[in-house]
Amino acid sequence: MTPSPRVLSLGARAVGDGQPCYVVAEIGVNHNGSLDVARRLVDAAHAAGCDAVKFQKRTPELATPPEMRDTVRETPWGPMTYLAYRRRVEFGEAEYGALDRHCRSLGLTWFASCWDEPSVDFIERFDPPCHKIHSAAVTDGPLLDRLHATGRPLVLSTGMSTMEQIATAVARLEGRPLLLTHSTSTYPCPPEEINLRMIATLRAAFPYPVGYSGHEVGLPTTVAAVALGACYIERHLTLDRAMWGSDQAASVEPGGFERLVHYVRTVETALGDGVKRVYESERPGMARLRRTG
Repeated sequence: MTPSPRVLSLGARAVGDGQPCYVVAEIGVNHNGSLDVARRLVDAAHAAGCDAVKFQKRTPELATPPEMRDTVRETPWGPMTYLAYRRRVEFGEAEYGALDRHCRSLGLTWFASCWDEPSVDFIERFDPPCHKIHSAAVTDGPLLDRLHATGRPLVLSTGMSTMEQIATAVARLEGRPLLLTHSTSTYPCPPEEINLRMIATLRAAFPYPVGYSGHEVGLPTTVAAVALGACYIERHLTLDRAMWGSDQAASVEPGGFERLVHYVRTVETALGDGVKRVYESERPGMARLRRTG
């Protein structure tokens, strides 16, 4: 039997229609270059019941726009150029090796968003279950081709993209198991720009499972995405939203992530199967209160 394109495997988990929602804690660069903070974020994701954590991998000299490289910015380590900052927070082989061992010891899946082709080659060393394609890469043909060539399942985020750009990227990735995530690339994203009905739009336009990658403040809209059919949920995780860093304010703290996973599982249970039935718990009331004839 041919597998359904609405279901794919991410490691040991089937993800898509009829499957439990796959919950990902996006650590990204919220570790601020600290391996200890990264480990604590992994532990928080595991304690919350997440299915996976995700990092971001860059080659700073390639992923930093030339016009921004010499821009000086204030950082917790003092004033430094943007390129020096990107180097300061980037993890290398030793850090990723330690995180790989830590995640494996917890039985927690991890993968990454790669911002350039050498970063894809770097992450490939760790045998990830998939690759995440961040929204900025939707139009990056060479990077899409390199990710396609890995042969792994791909998760394509669709922020700051037109439907035409998404369709072009999807066509370029044809032949690989693919999952699309609706996203708006504003940090934090105001409710009026979240546009959760795009989940249905993407499902109607493409024969692939559809998830949601959120950057809003709060949890209700992410839970609503599950009710609207998102089979994959991704939110940024932070130890403290007041920490320094561009993504921290749009992130969820550990206690909030625990609530998010609980809410997602509750909504999944409550959705049911759509078949009308009289439950046994209703029968005493039905016998007592119903009049017939």
